[in-house]
Amino acid sequence: MPVTTGQKLLRFDRKLGARFVAGADEAGRGSLAGPLVVAGVLLDYARLRDQRVRPLALLNDSKQLTPARRELLLRALLGCAERVVVRVIPPSEIDRKGLHRSNLAGLRSALAALSPPAEACLVDGFRLGPTAPRHTAVVDGDEKSAAIAAASVVAKVVRDRYMRRADALYPAFGFSSHVGYITPAHSAAVRRCGPSEIHRRSFQALCYEPTENAAASSAA
Repeated sequence: MPVTTGQKLLRFDRKLGARFVAGADEAGRGSLAGPLVVAGVLLDYARLRDQRVRPLALLNDSKQLTPARRELLLRALLGCAERVVVRVIPPSEIDRKGLHRSNLAGLRSALAALSPPAEACLVDGFRLGPTAPRHTAVVDGDEKSAAIAAASVVAKVVRDRYMRRADALYPAFGFSSHVGYITPAHSAAVRRCGPSEIHRRSFQALCYEPTENAAASSAA
């Protein structure tokens, strides 16, 4: 029987030799509108076996999963993870502090909430500085580690749910389809209506400029 993606990710974490492994990742880093959502997931590898681990066979980087599969995995993770934490960083804070600083602070907070008991803390890509719990930055971690991939799924589902609710409050922008990322339709809506309260004003996006300026910039 072929080894599933989830089994490969779980194997990576088990090789660390730790019972409690925490992973952290974010969703919405490149979005024009909406919050940055950071999640942390703590897995207890002494208890993660048999019925508890079986639903994670389909675990993968959240970007490689369909929305329906992410929802199924979220329910599985809430049932088998030792602990799950979520940090939601609003657009106003991103504009005030900057995206990268906000992201690092969210990742530090998520790992701090899991350590202890986490014996190994993994984060996707970024070193978080000396104030964070002792951790390992794993390049493309959501494609290698089960704990990081689990965090990416949690963050993505939470953020997508938020943006679908925001679509009801701001129907002109089509948030339910692009969840805040830049698309031609999203850019056109911002030019037509102006940015909403949940757009990130610090982003240097062409759609924030007057139509004639944006057209000149695109032609340059």
